[in-house]
Amino acid sequence: MPRFSVIVPAYKLQAHLHACLESVLSQTFESDESPAFDLEVLAVDAGSPDSCGEIIDEFAARDPRVAAVHLPADPADPGQGPGPARNAGLVRATGDYVLFLDGDDTLAPHALRDIADRLKASGDPDVLVFGHARTRWSGGTEHPPVPPHLTESGPAAFQLAERPALLRQPSPSWNKAYRREFIEREGLAFPPGRHTDTFWSYATLLAAASLSTLERVCVHHRARRGPAVARGRHFDLFPQYDRVFDFVDSRPALGSWRPVLARRMADHLAAASADVLTAPGLSARTRSEFFRLARAHYGRHRVPGAAGLRHAGVRFGTYRTYRALRGLRALRARARALATALARPARTAALRLHYRVQRSLPVREDLAVFSAYWNGGYACGPAAIEAKVRELVPGARTAWITTPEHDATVPAPTRRLRPGGFAYFSALARAKYLVNNVEFDHRLVKRPGQTLLQTHHGTPLKTMGLDLTDRPAAAHGTDFTRLLADADKWDFVLSANRHSTLTGERAFPAAYTTLEYGSPRNDVLLRATAVDAAQVRDRLGIPGRSTVVLYAPTYRDYSRAQHLPLDLERLGRALGPEFFLLTRAHFTYREPLSRTPLPRVLDVTGHPSVEELLLVADALVTDYSSLMFDYANLDRPIVILDDDREAYEAARGTYFDLRGGPPGAVAHTEDELIDIFTTGHWRGSRSAQLRAAFRARFCPYDDGHAADRVVRRVFLGEAGAAPAPRSLPEQRAHATEFAPPALAAPPRR
Repeated sequence: MPRFSVIVPAYKLQAHLHACLESVLSQTFESDESPAFDLEVLAVDAGSPDSCGEIIDEFAARDPRVAAVHLPADPADPGQGPGPARNAGLVRATGDYVLFLDGDDTLAPHALRDIADRLKASGDPDVLVFGHARTRWSGGTEHPPVPPHLTESGPAAFQLAERPALLRQPSPSWNKAYRREFIEREGLAFPPGRHTDTFWSYATLLAAASLSTLERVCVHHRARRGPAVARGRHFDLFPQYDRVFDFVDSRPALGSWRPVLARRMADHLAAASADVLTAPGLSARTRSEFFRLARAHYGRHRVPGAAGLRHAGVRFGTYRTYRALRGLRALRARARALATALARPARTAALRLHYRVQRSLPVREDLAVFSAYWNGGYACGPAAIEAKVRELVPGARTAWITTPEHDATVPAPTRRLRPGGFAYFSALARAKYLVNNVEFDHRLVKRPGQTLLQTHHGTPLKTMGLDLTDRPAAAHGTDFTRLLADADKWDFVLSANRHSTLTGERAFPAAYTTLEYGSPRNDVLLRATAVDAAQVRDRLGIPGRSTVVLYAPTYRDYSRAQHLPLDLERLGRALGPEFFLLTRAHFTYREPLSRTPLPRVLDVTGHPSVEELLLVADALVTDYSSLMFDYANLDRPIVILDDDREAYEAARGTYFDLRGGPPGAVAHTEDELIDIFTTGHWRGSRSAQLRAAFRARFCPYDDGHAADRVVRRVFLGEAGAAPAPRSLPEQRAHATEFAPPALAAPPRR
């Protein structure tokens, strides 16, 4: 008997059915009882006039786990909804648990494995509710926050009364796993018509003796494009809710849920009324009939406590009444919008006047304003310099421009500034020092007496600045005139090495002074101890003496989606239990590389300090990221995954061919990457030689004191000589003082 029966109805979904079935068949899950893949797929052709039937037969012919079910077409009711198809699958299902998946939806990778684990942990409940994400018909996936009712805190299994919020949410059939014995015992089946999930979901939740939740996305549900309302399908809501209340009335023990269901019905009908009111192609008579039925259902099932404009249209509604109420809401919304529209230019004018007045006041010699990554958190070179300013400059006052979500990263002594506010423009107008690793607000007017320090963010491998003029995919509509105007405001630019100096002065030609002082953001790498690294490992929950591999790819200009050429689960299995994998997406994507929890894999995209991650990593796997230049200071293995070089070069371009002088071993495929680690080549003598040459070329000044040199020159006016490049033996001697944390078994406390 299989653990899961996945029922997939299909009607006019031939364009998406392949992806749907493949997402199920590619699941990685084995039951405790059987080494075989414990799954059956019941693919039901619901009389579809397109190629859905042929596609299902093809899958059934090549995979014994797929059973093809064909229903006859109904000329009187084509596309009669998924209910009959799902019932046909239920009759044939033999699995312990049943899941439903529409023919254009997909299961997330490893969803069945995680569902199986949660079912086992919660004692095989009647129903397990899990998360889902919506995929727009035009592409892209919406990832809303996990709803609080799906939390896994508290009892693993519970009754509906302990978490009634489950009943108050929109509840499709495909975001749950149902114990088949429970379905058969309760005699549950899908009713005819559309909106069939309305009855099914409420009935199963109400009848279940035990429930559980899984707070991860298991299904990607595709939104469909088309005028569903124009075809009159909202009228099917009425008989479905009648069935819901008949079900409750047939079971006296469920009577206490009637008020909750009635309110949910009122919400549903109110939303449907808004759709019916605006749907194209419906006659006034059809609209009036819908509102008449909605009012009748509201009265029949008595909705206690429903009040306000939202339910008034259903409770008292006629078509004309609802139009009037909707018009009133629209009028109120327009009034608010008008007030906002009038206030916005007034505020803008006030800010401009305020900024102009502030620029007429004296520059504050003790004030320094910092920012990084377009007003993100406390990070990179500006953070290292800000900390050193507070240490070395007597009486200095520092401020950091940031949005609220990054407040926690800013040290307590440092003032926080909100972008675009009055205090923000006061600081820009009067601060003596302005420090950033990207451009400041283009409205900044640099005054005589102000000093602007541009730190950049890493040694450049990929092209930048004016070198992007013939690369439209990478330029993203860059205003090069404004780019040069911003560069003209710079007084000093930091450089970590001669390569950065030469490329920077060519890409950003302006009359600034280049300080070839090393990279302040790398000071922590050169000054930290093994104890520091051990503390970070503890905070991240990295087990024991695990060898930590950090995988940190950069972004791709040629693709909107993240580039993930690795099967992280397969990589983790291949590396073995002694390894622990950290994954970090580039900050421009604002989402993790993978949302699927995996054993011995931790996504650290949201970790505020990339430098801490470098400290705990025993090896770095990257592609074209500038992190390789920083990490080289630690003299630990670096592996380059160069799987899309041609596409990357065509879209973005690089300043030199990394293959000609890589910092370590180079892999072109996932298999080659796995081979590099399993054979030990990642930390072999050849990799060490490549790393040494790379470090000598790109890390000559990094000694843990770059920020000190910058502050003394820019803020204190000390004209000390530029640092002399460190010799390779000096670099190696410093690196060996701080051995890799896993290999050196650092003390823990």
